Amino acid sequence: MKSADFILIELMNILDQASFSCQDVEITSREFLFRGFIQVEKVGLRHRQFEGTAYTPVIQRELIHRPEAAGVLIYDDQQQKFALIEQFRVGALDDTHSPWQLEVIAGVLDGDESPESCIQRESLEESGCEIFDLQHLFSFYPSAGACSEFFHLYAAQAHLPQEGGIFGMPDEGEDIRLHLFDYADIARLLRQGRLCNAPVIMALQWLQQQTNKTN
Repeated sequence: MKSADFILIELMNILDQASFSCQDVEITSREFLFRGFIQVEKVGLRHRQFEGTAYTPVIQRELIHRPEAAGVLIYDDQQQKFALIEQFRVGALDDTHSPWQLEVIAGVLDGDESPESCIQRESLEESGCEIFDLQHLFSFYPSAGACSEFFHLYAAQAHLPQEGGIFGMPDEGEDIRLHLFDYADIARLLRQGRLCNAPVIMALQWLQQQTNKTN
């Protein structure tokens, strides 16, 4: 049986360094099937396997390219409230509950824009709020099995309004409702299954941890 110290060292090695790198992937073909706001590429490749030095046979994968994105959970410690937005999402078109999703404020980076600049801009457009005390939480691939999108998640303080409203850029087809919640609502929201996307779940779990520390 492995000792606790050995398991900890093994875990740290996994966290510190991946087994392989991009040098262990051989691209045999690349072909764009669609180019628009998103791009779809058909990729032929083979990659090194964990056991031995063998490579896989050539496999075909469809890769969806999406721009880098950033999102922010805005909250107000003075009011003990946080804000989420609700908007229609085509990816949830067949959701039996609703294609209108509760989310953190988010958007794609514009050119060489930084994630911080992106969420400051998006916060004004989607909530009318200026943010401060910005804190980076995580950067991650939401769906690396088929999509290249890389998402930067933040939390930030804001002076939240007394009630929600309708925001967004109408010329971009945006119709966004701002909702305000009490800190006491976090556990209920996480339990009831209404939250169906990773950034909002991750952000609220973080906020729940912060509020538990202060109680």
